[in-house]
Amino acid sequence: MKIESHDQNIGTLLSSGYYRIPRFQRPYSWEHEHIQDFWNDIIQDAPSDCFIGSMVVYEFGKQHFGVVDGQQRLTTITILLCVLRNTLDSLGFKNLAHGVNGLIERKNINNQDEFILTTETSYPYFQDHIQKWGKPDVSITPLDEEKNLKSAYQKLEELVSGAVKSIESDTTLSSVKIKQKIENSLVAIRDALLDLKIILVMLDNEDDAYIIFETLNTRGKDLSLTDLVKNHLTKHLKAKSASVDQTKIKWEKILETIEGSSEDLDTDSFIHHFWLSKYDYLPSKKLFKVLKKTITKAQAKDFLNELYRNAVFYRAIHETSFDKWAKDQKRIREALDALMLFKVRQQTPCVLSLVRAFKDGKIKQNHLEEALVAVEKFHFLFTATTSQRSSGGISGMYAALGRRISESKKSDDAYRVIRDLKKKLRSRVPSLDEVKAVFSDIIYTNKFSKNRKLMRYMLINFDRQINTGVTIDYDHMTIEHLLPQSVIGSDGFTDSTIGQIGNLILVSEKLNAKLKGKSFIEKKRVLIAEKFILEPELSVATTWSVNDIINRSKHLAEVAYNKVWKI
Repeated sequence: MKIESHDQNIGTLLSSGYYRIPRFQRPYSWEHEHIQDFWNDIIQDAPSDCFIGSMVVYEFGKQHFGVVDGQQRLTTITILLCVLRNTLDSLGFKNLAHGVNGLIERKNINNQDEFILTTETSYPYFQDHIQKWGKPDVSITPLDEEKNLKSAYQKLEELVSGAVKSIESDTTLSSVKIKQKIENSLVAIRDALLDLKIILVMLDNEDDAYIIFETLNTRGKDLSLTDLVKNHLTKHLKAKSASVDQTKIKWEKILETIEGSSEDLDTDSFIHHFWLSKYDYLPSKKLFKVLKKTITKAQAKDFLNELYRNAVFYRAIHETSFDKWAKDQKRIREALDALMLFKVRQQTPCVLSLVRAFKDGKIKQNHLEEALVAVEKFHFLFTATTSQRSSGGISGMYAALGRRISESKKSDDAYRVIRDLKKKLRSRVPSLDEVKAVFSDIIYTNKFSKNRKLMRYMLINFDRQINTGVTIDYDHMTIEHLLPQSVIGSDGFTDSTIGQIGNLILVSEKLNAKLKGKSFIEKKRVLIAEKFILEPELSVATTWSVNDIINRSKHLAEVAYNKVWKI
């Protein structure tokens, strides 16, 4: 690999070549804050000698270079030049406008007009709507990157316009002097841009560029796993058409699917979980090194297609409303929703593998439900109740089971893995004493409402245990405190007692209205009159004390452990 570097300013850079931002680069992402900082550093503060870092490029044709590092800065500089050109033109400084345009577009060796900076990821928006002098020829619905480019242009236009208006508002100057001062100000902005200093690093070819792009990740640059995988796949999957880049289209769809979720998913985690569901168990920091060796040019297309397909499954297991689960798949959806409620992620590679196997027809629906319900029950006891944390063994177990599901050729093989999953989960369930010791620590009152969704989930599952075979619309059920919250602060009653599950029942909204403001005995009369099924200890109780609440909480802990959440 041949690498050359030398000092250069932006004016020389733009005058001596044509630059392309290749497909493996991240989209333009500068926000208003970055634009403002850039403006302050080079224009407002007006240093005599401003260094803006290194720029890494590789040669792919005579005087044509691909940009490996520095694309955000170079794009922003080009946008500001476009704003300056358009402003100069609108104010009547035609010669100056033509001069600036020569730093945006000029004739190449074939005497054809060519933009000095081109980008593959935002083509043709950047060229037609920002760089082109005059009205755009093509109507384009901007995507995320195009919106960022448009926003950057508008912000820079606002800053340049502000500089012009501040001069125009000076009542001490004549119109001639105002125009001269405006011209000088715009020329000063232009010259400040062109005088910016860089260290230009030159590479021989595109293959070296991919290597350098990856290496920059270990040299303090903020490249994510997503950036590196995109780079690796793009290197192997060349676009067959200038107008249709399938790799780019699929990659953008992956990002849209994952990052568009209401569950705050991220693509790095998706790639890691997908890998664990099919390949060796690795921490995320070591993944790319192994992925790079494993996914060669021959496997790149299939790997991209699998990522593209699994992105939908991944979002569906985190955001169940994204996929259209059938009515008879309600219990599957409930199990997935419960895992999100528990805020647990260790199981994700295995769950992804299970859902993928189901979609592929490798496992039956009842087997998928059986596996997911087992995972839900385990994490209710292990995570939501006793708040235990895995040292890594459970994560490794889930990843190994996910791989076995993926490798299964027949449904019988896959079902054997599901049976092993249940067996392994049973062996890791906390003891009854551990569950009973902390069960009453989960409380819900108006003051302590953090556990409201979890408590509602618990009460619904207890209610199903009592009302087996009865269809109930739990969306219209509410939590009722047997001893009202109004007693908190008197006679030794606290939130930690009144909020325990031993003091809570689930009732309909209509019944809740009838119980409002009543004492325990009065509530009992209403419940009996409404034929509400009371547990034995409630049906015989004439008073309801702290000890009664604690004892019922302990009893419900035993029911939870031995019946409701038993795997």
